[in-house]
Amino acid sequence: MGWMYDLYQTYENNIGQVGKVGITKSNRRYTLLPIAHTTQSAQVEITVDEAGNFYNAKVVDKEEATTVIPCTEQSLSRTSKPVPHPLHDKLMYVAGDFEKYGGKIRKGFQPYEDYLTNLKEWVESPHTNDRVKSIYWYILKGTLIKDLIEVSILSVDKKNHLIPKWTKTVGEEYGEKPKLFKVISDTQDKVFVRFNTHKLGSSETKVWEDEEVINSFINFYKDKLQQSDLCYVTGKTKPRTEKHLSGLRRAGDSAKLISGNDTSGLTFRGRFDKANEVVSISYDVSQKAHNALKWLIQKQGKIVDGRVFLVWGNEKTEVPSPQDDADSLFRELGYNFTNETEESDTHEIFAEKFSKAIDGYKSDLSYKSQVSILILDAATPGRLSIVYYRNLEKEEYLKQIIKWHQTCSWLHQYKKSEGKQRIKFYGAPSSRDIALVAYGPRVGDNIIKGTMERILPCIVDGHKIPLDIIRSAFYRASNPVAMDRWEWEKTLSITCALLNKQYEKEGYEVALDVTNRNRDYLFGRLLAVADVLERRALTKEEDRATNAIRYMNAFSRHPARTWQIIQTNLQPYQVKLGNKAFYYNRLIDEIASQIEIDDFNNKPLSGKYLLGFYSQRYELYTSKKEKQENYNSNQEV
Repeated sequence: MGWMYDLYQTYENNIGQVGKVGITKSNRRYTLLPIAHTTQSAQVEITVDEAGNFYNAKVVDKEEATTVIPCTEQSLSRTSKPVPHPLHDKLMYVAGDFEKYGGKIRKGFQPYEDYLTNLKEWVESPHTNDRVKSIYWYILKGTLIKDLIEVSILSVDKKNHLIPKWTKTVGEEYGEKPKLFKVISDTQDKVFVRFNTHKLGSSETKVWEDEEVINSFINFYKDKLQQSDLCYVTGKTKPRTEKHLSGLRRAGDSAKLISGNDTSGLTFRGRFDKANEVVSISYDVSQKAHNALKWLIQKQGKIVDGRVFLVWGNEKTEVPSPQDDADSLFRELGYNFTNETEESDTHEIFAEKFSKAIDGYKSDLSYKSQVSILILDAATPGRLSIVYYRNLEKEEYLKQIIKWHQTCSWLHQYKKSEGKQRIKFYGAPSSRDIALVAYGPRVGDNIIKGTMERILPCIVDGHKIPLDIIRSAFYRASNPVAMDRWEWEKTLSITCALLNKQYEKEGYEVALDVTNRNRDYLFGRLLAVADVLERRALTKEEDRATNAIRYMNAFSRHPARTWQIIQTNLQPYQVKLGNKAFYYNRLIDEIASQIEIDDFNNKPLSGKYLLGFYSQRYELYTSKKEKQENYNSNQEV
């Protein structure tokens, strides 16, 4: 139960955030819920005065619909059986005149009466609240639907029945479409109502945000929990629960992490007779742990095809995400190093800046500060499984993040999403981009999330990147004609980052290493010079792949034989460039002379040739002025 205890501690450490609404960068709202509370989308808000009289009502806009409501274990897990929430709920529970206006209630059920009974128990308890009393007195009158019709919130037909849906035919008969039908997706009888109170000359908080009302119900409900048992999470004897929260990943998600409601012999077999014999968890711990998890997922979780990737700190929840690339991580930390890379000493500058960016988290370390990493996925529609869980000291985690971004690093220049400008940054790619590069952009989400999961231990535990991922990326990077140019450039740089990590001990960098005599590295340099030479000879209108790029796949498998073909095809472009080809011709001769005669063969090339290709091509494109000066001095001689 380590993961549950960590979530429970996270809730306790962030108790000050309970009930506060936050907004993510994508404008998604999130709230750390109090225990015995959940969220619902309300479509109608009714305000009553202190005496329990109807004051006013309004249709709730979709942006403001999310409402924190009290709930019981039974109401939270209700399905087809009507079980009322304690305060805010649908019309069939809160409206005493529901059937009068055409509402249908299943035989044998009394949702309104059950709702009133529960609410009355709260009102008459030692934990009662004046605002709850006012709402109760209003509900007792049984005129809710009548009041909403009178203020033109609900609409009825000529039979005085609620109009189910607003159709074109209904519009022709009754006129302009009411505002309520613009915010509901179901019929009018399914409308969810939330309550507020009005006090003359007062600007009180909303009932669903009032801490006194929230604490009133929590204390009332705790008194109702009778059965106590040993909590396996905290080791203390507390009121236990056998019903645990769902809806963790999103609203309407029915998958649960803990469930033991099947007594037919399928859930617990053999030595267990009852669910609580398997594990006993207190109501307080279950609520806090699940609410913390839901809050963290909404706030900072990443979801791919239903699989949740979540990283958080038990004290300060925001920590660098292992899934992010260096550019995203820098921006998250408040730094913007994009397009500031210097060519001569890229790695050293990056390492210095990265350490500087992480210093803010290091200085915030405490003795007990820890980081938790959790991956969740639904095995079935009703069951949520923990695919991966890791808890480590925050300092150790940050060391692993720094090491990953400094060793699996390369220079990248590509668009990160559609419609955005191309960015240039140095560092590690995101785990999602690694998956796309290894298996292509059209691969299914199932492969992407699986690859992201496999990459995670490489980041946080220092494991080696699986060879099949590197090999797949290598083959795709060696076949540029199968991709658009922008996609291949992205594939090439990310593959180089993976290869750099694989050859970590050899210390490869973006900057060209003219002292490297590795056969594969030199072959890669040759291919890069051939590519740049031909590219220089082409006009702007000739936007096509060079011979070096076209033959790249064959070159990686049969370098000596394919180089002869490429060099033969280069001759017209060497002639076209004339004296301007002098530097490239000399460079080809210099590189070729460094390859041992016995090594100039058709043995397939390793990934090192891509590193040599990238570095040589990058060096040629970024120091054009210097090359021209060298060329001019040679001409003078």
